[in-house]
Amino acid sequence: MEKKRYERPAIIKHMGGLANKFGKSQGIRSKPEIDNIRVDDIVREFGSPVFIFSERTIRKNIRGAAMSFGARYPKVRFAWSYKTNYLDAVCGLFHDEGCWAEVVSEHEYDMALSNGVPGNRIIFNGPYKPEWSLVRAMKDGAQINIDHHDELMQIEAIARRNGGPAKAGLRINLDAGIHPCWDRFGFNLENGEAMDAARRIKTGGIVNLNGLHAHIGTFILDPSAYRAQAMKLASLAIAIEKELGFRIETIDIGGGFPSNSTLHEQYSPGEDSNPPIDAYAEVISSALLTAGFSPERLPTLVLETGRALIDSAGYLCASVVANKRLANGTRAVIIDAGVNTLFTSFWYRHNVYPVEEKNGMVEETVIYGPLCMNIDVIRPSLRLPSVYPGDLLVLHPVGAYNVTQWLQFIRMRPAVVMIGLDGQVAGIREPESVEYMKKMESVPSWIKRNGGAAK
Repeated sequence: MEKKRYERPAIIKHMGGLANKFGKSQGIRSKPEIDNIRVDDIVREFGSPVFIFSERTIRKNIRGAAMSFGARYPKVRFAWSYKTNYLDAVCGLFHDEGCWAEVVSEHEYDMALSNGVPGNRIIFNGPYKPEWSLVRAMKDGAQINIDHHDELMQIEAIARRNGGPAKAGLRINLDAGIHPCWDRFGFNLENGEAMDAARRIKTGGIVNLNGLHAHIGTFILDPSAYRAQAMKLASLAIAIEKELGFRIETIDIGGGFPSNSTLHEQYSPGEDSNPPIDAYAEVISSALLTAGFSPERLPTLVLETGRALIDSAGYLCASVVANKRLANGTRAVIIDAGVNTLFTSFWYRHNVYPVEEKNGMVEETVIYGPLCMNIDVIRPSLRLPSVYPGDLLVLHPVGAYNVTQWLQFIRMRPAVVMIGLDGQVAGIREPESVEYMKKMESVPSWIKRNGGAAK
C-alpha cells in the first residue's frame, strides 16, 4: 500500500455575512493534458519551464475569425501581427491559413520574407522605418502606411529617384471613445491633420494614396469603439475620393481585440465577460456597409488582430520549487518561471492549473517567480490547494506577446514546443544556454580575465 504524502493542516478564517450570489466556489481544475498529450511527458523531454502551443487551436481561431467577418462583409483580409508572436512555426500556420504579414520593424519584415511571404503581401507599419527599409518595401510592393510628414517626404524622395510613382496608405489617429487616445501615431482626424496630409500627398504628385489605417488601442472591451472608428475612417475615405480622386482600396482597422485573458482590474473571468469576435465583426461590418460606398467601390477590410488569435493557443508549464509563508501569514509558492518569461503577468490574471489533481484544502496563495526581484509576481492572489516542490502547474492563456517580450534576465528563456494536429510534438525553439547568451559579446584585449584573483 502506497504511503500517502503528508499534508499540513491549514487554518482558514471564515467571514460571516450575506450569501454569495454567485454560489459556492468551484474546486481547482487540473490540466494533465493539452490536446490529448500528457504535460508531464512534454516536461520530461523538453525541461521546465516550457511553452506549449497548440496547432489545432491556432487554426480554429483564425478560421473562426475569418468566418465571423466573412459572413458579414464581402471583402476581408487578415494580416498576422508579427510583434504578437514571431516564432516561425506560429507565423507559418497563420500564413498557411491565408494571412498576410503585418510588421512594425525591418527585422520583422525580414522574418516575413524568410517565412515565404512575398513583399506585396506585407503591411509595413510603425513610426520608424529606416530609409533603406522603405526603399526595399517600395520595390517589393509592400503596403506602407505613412506615420508622419517626415516619412512622407522620404517616400516622395525615394519615388522620384526611382522614377515613381509610389503607393502608400495613411495612418490615422482618431477619437473612438477610448481614452487615452493613441494620438502619437499617424495623423489626427478631428483637427483636420489627416485630410491635410491627404491634400499634401495629392499636391506632391508622386505618391498614390490607396489606403487608410488606424489602431485605436489594445484589449478593447467595448465593440462600439470599433463602430465609431470604422464610421470615421469610411467618412474620411469617401471625402478623400470625392475631393482628391484617390481610390481608397483598403480600410485597415488594426488590432486590439481582446482574448479570453482576464485583466487584473476585471471582476469576472475574461472567458465569461470579454466580447466574442462576432460582436466586433458585426459593428465593423455594419458601419462600412452603411457608410455610403458604392457596391463596386467597396474597400477591402483589413484586420491585424494578434492577441485574440494566438493567446488561447499558448500554455506555460512551470515547476513548483518552494513553499513559504509571508509576514502576514499568506502562503507563497515559488515556481521556476518569472516575469522575464511570462511578461503578461503584469496585466493578466492567468489561469493556473495543477497538472495532477489536487483535492486538499484551498488557501489564498501568491505565486512568485524565481527572480531576485520583488516585482517577480506571477499571480498576486488566487485560491490554490497544497502543492509541493516538483509539482507542475500550467498557466493559460499565454500565447500573445510573451515570446516576443521575454527577457534574458537572471533566468534564461526556455524551450518552446508545438503540438501538431495529429498529436506529434516538436520543439520550435531551443532553450537558451550561456554560450548562446554570450555569443554576441567580446572582451577587449586590455581587460584581464583572472577570475578575481589577487594581484
